[in-house]
Amino acid sequence: MLSPASDPMTRDERRAGVSLAAIFGLRMLGLFLILPVFSVYAPTLAGGNDPLMVGLALGAYGLTQAFFQIPYGVASDRYGRKPIIIAGLLLFAAGSFLAAAADDIVWVIAGRVVQGAGAISAAVTALAADLTREQHRTKVMAMIGSTIGLMFAISLVAAPLLYSALGMPGIFALTGILAVAAIVLLLKAVPAPPPVADHAPAPFSAVLRHGQLARLNFGVLSLHMMQTALWVVVPPTLVAAGLPVGGHWKIYLPAVLVSFAVMVPAIIAAEKHGRMKAVFVGAIMLLLAVQLGLATSATSLNAVGIWLGLFFVGFNIMEALQPSLISRLAPAGAKGAALGVYNTTQSIGLFLGGAAGGWLLKHFGAVAVQGFCAAVSAAWLLLASTMTPPVRKSST
Repeated sequence: MLSPASDPMTRDERRAGVSLAAIFGLRMLGLFLILPVFSVYAPTLAGGNDPLMVGLALGAYGLTQAFFQIPYGVASDRYGRKPIIIAGLLLFAAGSFLAAAADDIVWVIAGRVVQGAGAISAAVTALAADLTREQHRTKVMAMIGSTIGLMFAISLVAAPLLYSALGMPGIFALTGILAVAAIVLLLKAVPAPPPVADHAPAPFSAVLRHGQLARLNFGVLSLHMMQTALWVVVPPTLVAAGLPVGGHWKIYLPAVLVSFAVMVPAIIAAEKHGRMKAVFVGAIMLLLAVQLGLATSATSLNAVGIWLGLFFVGFNIMEALQPSLISRLAPAGAKGAALGVYNTTQSIGLFLGGAAGGWLLKHFGAVAVQGFCAAVSAAWLLLASTMTPPVRKSST
């Protein structure tokens, strides 16, 4: 096998990785910009004083994503990746503009449902696999996964500022514009994929029965359940502590910067120094500690900022590692199916986090939301502790 130094990524592989990560990032930025501010905006809408409805508005996107991820992946195998991605981005843009025009929370939920129908994650990652060789596929998957964490971090800083400048309808409209920009990028920058190879894929049941993939699927469900549930609680908590929405970046920005400074050496330790399982399990333990800390000792703005910074460390590490592990562990000929299931469980997590977080906040308060997230983290930790990391390929 050629060493990485003598077999570098080609120009087309680099272009594919960067452009597909950017397309994924534009779409995810549009989604994430909503999270830090929507629960503050919702009471201005008809019906928006009900925390359960707020949680449903945040999580409804994930419900339709869960229904459409696998069908989109299968359709992309039959009709081509790019046409399916364009169709999904057009639906996402339509839902964004519908939510922007809404003056009732029910219509916002409807817009979020339409957004979710543009479930392109599996098709985008399958296209990335089409355009890269096996020895470089993990790098591109990690690039896309890292972009999700980066867009989440940017949104936490930018959303309060954009909310002050544009309002929530303006942010929804901006998400639609970003989706249109992603279509232009897809057409102009992404190389044409090669014809799909004619081979017998592994049976779908092999993906569902794969124990290591199941651990990763539960992990991404848990991660995004915590992410959405947390943002049912955090923005109102900061407002109640005396920090207006326009000033939330003062908490988010330092937390985000510190999280990236910690995340990078953790990823290097996992990938280059064979510490994958230690970093993976350690990140889950950190997420568990964050939930317990927010429930018991978030008594000041500084304390909330510290716990959020630690949350971002764990979140960003997992967003980089888990897609990479899926691409390595999937059975031969079933990467598309494995990515479809992975993205489906991610979407279910988004929905459940919003719905459960809203219901728990309404009936039991913020501490119950964090207790629920802590219980999910503990279950994830138990599963991850029995994980078998993939064998590192020799570079010689």
